[in-house]
Amino acid sequence: ISEGPGNTKAAKSTAVPPGPPVYLDLVYIPNHSNSKNVDVEFFKRVRSSYYVVSGNDSAAEEPSRAVLDSLLEGKAQWESNMQVTLIPTHDTEVMREWYQETHEKQQDLNIMVLASSSTVVMQDESFPACKIEL
Repeated sequence: ISEGPGNTKAAKSTAVPPGPPVYLDLVYIPNHSNSKNVDVEFFKRVRSSYYVVSGNDSAAEEPSRAVLDSLLEGKAQWESNMQVTLIPTHDTEVMREWYQETHEKQQDLNIMVLASSSTVVMQDESFPACKIEL
């Protein structure tokens, strides 16, 4: 698209419209933590004590490294340094690399990544689990 008289470039839409922040206890990051719908603006506006990060599909870039980086950038703009806990639903290469490469920044921003060490067994199926008290 060219810019000039009569031609206007469409403004980039964001998943979360501008406005005051919303404070929640627990947020499930939408769309399997894919960067198409979650960006820095999401984390600037949707402030939570706990974020659940799902996704276990590296081909679909889920969870997205861009989403995890957006959490760091968005949280850095909060007025307070409240504790945030990130709860991944799967142990993925993306999550491990992000954790190791940004660990110091996570500590500075008071972000803790919860590793699930508990297992729940239901109907002959076992899966990792964690307990959250709100």
